[in-house]
Amino acid sequence: MGFLQGKTAIITGGGRAKPLKDGSAGSIGYGIAIAYAKEGANLVLTGRNEQKLLDAKEELERLYGIQVLTVVADINAGDDNEATVQRVVDKTIEAFGRIDVLINNAQASASGVTLANHTTDQFNLAMYSGLYSAFYYMKACYPHLCKTKGSVINFASGAGLFGNYGQCAYAAAKEGIRGLTRVAATEWGKDGINVNVVCPLAWTSQLEQWKDYNPEAFAANVHMPPMGHYGNSELEIGRVCVQLASPDFKYMSGETLTLEGGMGQRP
Repeated sequence: MGFLQGKTAIITGGGRAKPLKDGSAGSIGYGIAIAYAKEGANLVLTGRNEQKLLDAKEELERLYGIQVLTVVADINAGDDNEATVQRVVDKTIEAFGRIDVLINNAQASASGVTLANHTTDQFNLAMYSGLYSAFYYMKACYPHLCKTKGSVINFASGAGLFGNYGQCAYAAAKEGIRGLTRVAATEWGKDGINVNVVCPLAWTSQLEQWKDYNPEAFAANVHMPPMGHYGNSELEIGRVCVQLASPDFKYMSGETLTLEGGMGQRP
């Protein structure tokens, strides 16, 4: 029995992506979902692709005996996003009665487009799917996290820390998430809510496909971490997220964890 038995975690962008060639999780969101499922947590997975969510539900419930609620939810510039997020939270409480962990993982962007060529729609795509999504979910989950003394785990990126070429909107969204996280940690510490941000470099199916189809562009933009391998979505990034939901890690609230190839740093 895992130590998250009976607890509930919301993971945005948690659908089942195409697995890697070695069969392991092909996305950060699904890697986290597997790590949480192995600890017995019931999961609420959101995303834009209904089939990926249903695939995740089938596999996680079959392999780990947990309950998975899936909700199609897209945060974008044209919708009533607060209502969309509130619907996810209401369905979560209806199904499980509690929220213990919120993981803001979802993010879309138009990578490879220079700042001078970026359109407002492309900028909005990154901001709404990432920064605004985290903002709305944190506000909606706050009353429930107060009751459970829960945890918030947000995802930023080295793109913002290091200024990656062609990722202006993505980097801006991720830096916004870092700032939002630190403010929440300051304001919510008195409520017993643990708030942290993770900046991972994970090996995903998207990177694997990019390397296969355009090796020159891949080599120019993606650099091997000092540890000699990229982060594993489940075994490294997912397990860090499990630990951040542990009461033993409450003292870390407000920190930034940079995970590159298995190496965790807290700048």
